Amino acid sequence: MKLTVALVALVLVAALPAHAATPPLVDARAFVVANSATGDVLAQHDAGARVPIASITKLMTVTVALEHLKLDQVVTVLPGASAVGESTINLRTGERITVRDLLKGALIQSANDAADALAAAAAHGNTTQFVGWMNAKARQLGLRDTHFARPDGLDAPGDLSSARDVLRLAEVAMHNPAVREIVAERTETISGGRVLHTWNDLLGTFPGLIGVKTGHTDGAGWCEVAAARRSGYTIYAVILGSPTRGIRNEDLASLLSWGVAQYRVAPLVEANRVYAAAVPGWGKQKLQLVATRGLVRAVRVDKPLVARVVAPRVVALPVRKGQPLGRVQVWEGRRLLGTRPLVASRSISKPGLGARAEWYAGRTLHHIGGLFS
Repeated sequence: MKLTVALVALVLVAALPAHAATPPLVDARAFVVANSATGDVLAQHDAGARVPIASITKLMTVTVALEHLKLDQVVTVLPGASAVGESTINLRTGERITVRDLLKGALIQSANDAADALAAAAAHGNTTQFVGWMNAKARQLGLRDTHFARPDGLDAPGDLSSARDVLRLAEVAMHNPAVREIVAERTETISGGRVLHTWNDLLGTFPGLIGVKTGHTDGAGWCEVAAARRSGYTIYAVILGSPTRGIRNEDLASLLSWGVAQYRVAPLVEANRVYAAAVPGWGKQKLQLVATRGLVRAVRVDKPLVARVVAPRVVALPVRKGQPLGRVQVWEGRRLLGTRPLVASRSISKPGLGARAEWYAGRTLHHIGGLFS
């Protein structure tokens, strides 16, 4: 079966207006905006600069702790954890509490004592060892700009990361269902009647926000990594070193709004649409080839799409309805967005001996007529 390749423009996406194509201005040391599904970095500034990230550190703390502890495991709070200051849930030395409640304390309230209690429980009191595990995990994940000195994110010499690494860390942490559930909560009540309140001011106010973590220290400034979900895609934005909480919130909302606006959910292949036609021979009418299923994807609004149809010019009979005979592929530049089979729209039987003889006779008379015309 001889195949041909036809290139056709399937979806021509209009270019963005100039103001929409340019990311908003951000007052921060560093930022990055990306599509987590495709890995597209949409905008960035000093995304590889090594800076403090404050309590965003706790995303690594809980990730490593959950490699050693179970959610419903009950642990004992050690003296080092109960003594840590700043943001806390007022843990008491010797208190018994579940890992799940400590996760909620660390991720919702951004409690330093909860983070340190997780580290101590996982490493049997050896917090130095736990920090070593955090750094080993960072290397495993390819976080080249990252080094941890504490499990809570308080300012410490050499405790640094980057917007690029924070983006990757947040994506990894959000693969854990427990983390994903907790960071979406604005408030929660845990052991001892403690009522937790999130520091994430965009939760419940920015449409589709699903987390993930804030941070603030004198050395780090105001920081946050956030994720906003839309149908078919999720946009992550990281801001590090904003001068105030209000500016951080405003800039982060602007980045997320701009990021989600770079995509549209579009039908790339339509079910039952004719994408090619093949000649079946024996005087039969052309056979239309149709897509079996539609294909819908989130696509960049500033990039043209091309459909590549691979189908035969001629088909041998018999052909049954629904028989696969080709395919349609949709490309965004060099990226394949999806493929759908093309099938015969109807059945065509092979003509019998008499019908074939009649067809040959007709063809012969046609050629003879041509000689005298």
